[in-house]
Amino acid sequence: MIDWTDRHCRFFHRQMSRRAMLYTEMVVDRAIIHGPRDRLLRHHATEHPVALQLGGSDPETLAHAVRHAAPFGYDEVNLNVGCPSDRVQSGCFGAVLMKDPGLVARALRAMIAVAEVPVTVKCRIGVDDQDPEVVLPEFLSRVQEAGVRSVTIHARKAWLQGLSPKENREVPPLDYDLVLRMKAAFPDLSIALNGGVKDLAQVKALLAQGLDGVMVGRAAYHEPMEVLSGADALWGEDFAPDPFAVLASMRPYIEAHLAEGGRLNQITRHMLGLFAGQPGARAWRRTLSEHSTRPGVGVELLDQAQEQMREAA
Repeated sequence: MIDWTDRHCRFFHRQMSRRAMLYTEMVVDRAIIHGPRDRLLRHHATEHPVALQLGGSDPETLAHAVRHAAPFGYDEVNLNVGCPSDRVQSGCFGAVLMKDPGLVARALRAMIAVAEVPVTVKCRIGVDDQDPEVVLPEFLSRVQEAGVRSVTIHARKAWLQGLSPKENREVPPLDYDLVLRMKAAFPDLSIALNGGVKDLAQVKALLAQGLDGVMVGRAAYHEPMEVLSGADALWGEDFAPDPFAVLASMRPYIEAHLAEGGRLNQITRHMLGLFAGQPGARAWRRTLSEHSTRPGVGVELLDQAQEQMREAA
């Protein structure tokens, strides 16, 4: 979710669920060590619980990144072993690491040794010509032995050659049954499923089959109300705001961002799906997309778009 789940997106999503774990964009370990750390890792206190997702493969470098990130107070550190993009492969991290579970285990041990919070993993069921029935249980066994207690499995293979990152999210077939079998085979490991989940009803159905969690990515981004509003009932809490309540809760945050010199579209680009499926949703998206980049535009644009939605309702 690089360029998607930045701090503005996460603050927005938190207005719809107080309990769901939110994840950062994947941040490369070396960027944390050598780059603009505050810009990469700063987040709003409201975002918690929030996990930092790291990309990398060298155990020592990942451990240094975990140490540098500790003062920012994330609730979890997650190692990405699932991203199939060309940039990730060239850096020898992401899904290509499914080919070297021993290296992944060493990296995780190094991270756990210095981490003050749980270290978790997100992986695929396999890559390229690997047999998931063989490689996935071996992978889970190695990471569990390394000390990991929670794994999220994207229930598709990643094809590192021949498919684009977008195609890798859609073309390889989903295998939910395999993930469910892994939960049965590793009862002491917390296993969450990722991939192809569209709404909260599907989340509940998967949890009912014995999984410990469900991670939702693009559906939560494009249609956040369908996934997040009402999700807190899974924890026994009655919190299900409507889109207008979410919009009202965003206003002070947006005003503060603008007062600091930020631009409206840096936040509203994440809010295009707020009214997805409702009358007037297309006009909402068009108004924000076409006008939020104008110099000097402020919250009055949101007021205009909101009024259009109320009139369409």
